[in-house]
Amino acid sequence: MRETKVKIEPSLQFVLSTVVVYNGAVGMRKIVGVLLWVYFSSAAAQSYPHFPKGEFPKTESTISSVDFSEILSGGPPRDGIPPIDSPEFVAYEQADEWLADQEPVILFEHNGAAKIYPLQILMFHEIVNDTVADLPVAVTFCPLCNASIVYERTVDDTVLDFGTTGRLRNSDLVMYDRQTESWWQQFTGVGIIGQYTDINLVERPSQIVAYGVVKAEYDNAMVLSKDTGFRRPYGNNPYRGYDNIDSSPFLFRDATDPRLPPMERVLGIPVDGGNVVVPFQLLRDQALLYLEGTKTPIVVIANSQVKSALDKEQIAESRDIPSAAAFMAELDGEIVELEIVEGNIKDKQTGSVWNSFGQATNGKLKGQRLKQVDRGVHFAFAWLAFDPDAVVYKPQ
Repeated sequence: MRETKVKIEPSLQFVLSTVVVYNGAVGMRKIVGVLLWVYFSSAAAQSYPHFPKGEFPKTESTISSVDFSEILSGGPPRDGIPPIDSPEFVAYEQADEWLADQEPVILFEHNGAAKIYPLQILMFHEIVNDTVADLPVAVTFCPLCNASIVYERTVDDTVLDFGTTGRLRNSDLVMYDRQTESWWQQFTGVGIIGQYTDINLVERPSQIVAYGVVKAEYDNAMVLSKDTGFRRPYGNNPYRGYDNIDSSPFLFRDATDPRLPPMERVLGIPVDGGNVVVPFQLLRDQALLYLEGTKTPIVVIANSQVKSALDKEQIAESRDIPSAAAFMAELDGEIVELEIVEGNIKDKQTGSVWNSFGQATNGKLKGQRLKQVDRGVHFAFAWLAFDPDAVVYKPQ
């Protein structure tokens, strides 16, 4: 008898791994897998000809900046991937029991308060509605685009609470706010359907780094707790193998940009009135990269490693990739010339030591900080789909 192999798509892997938490039976896993495959192989590949008003009764669906046919079902329904609305946090001592030093986390800092959001938790929730030092923010992560972005939640003096619509556009999470049920594109932070159409959420700088790197630099940062109120297999990667350079994006209909492999990670940087994307292939052996040919002096710091969240079934066992961020390489009108000296980042002018977060930690410039200017690390296909005019950086 010839063996038949069925490729399970990433969203199916996600739903299946979640269902298994509740039954734990191998036989049931196979049955559920078949049922889900039949359902999602037909439903997820289709767009909706009409807006699902019954599911989103408050949405002003006659106001839109996109054709609804561009939006596809990702499988789960509204809030089927549940956001975290009342996040709890723990100290390093408690988090060390379940979070490995090389695991990827989102670091967000505001007014001296630093919070850590492990991707092993965001993988199953995608949105955390939080407040950091009195600033309401939405910490978001779309695994299909590798897009980790922090937005302010206040629009027109109203604090919004965000959820997941269960839909995708360009393989990217489409969010909604519970106050008006307007729909928002996670990758751009722009309202696309409803009252807030064409309104931009304010983006705040953040970084994906290794948990241990944050611990070494921040004494009092708090870590998002696994006590979320939901039962999920935190630490597992339901999208295993998705970031293989030869993979294809899930539920992405258009042709991918030929300039880069679709699943190549890129660092997006607004500069000189446009956007530049720096492929990770340039950063794997280059811990510091000064952009050439730009009017604004920009340095990319990629001197630390972090586990991929989208590689092995267990995130802690995944391969290492660079963590990277871009900074304006200027202080008080003077260019800061950084170099690697015996494994440390130092500036040529004073010999001060700098860390991965653009902070001088020792020497004459201790306490000084470079301004972070990047828009995060994403898959090339997603960035170039939303910004086809972006320049793919190549050293001159």
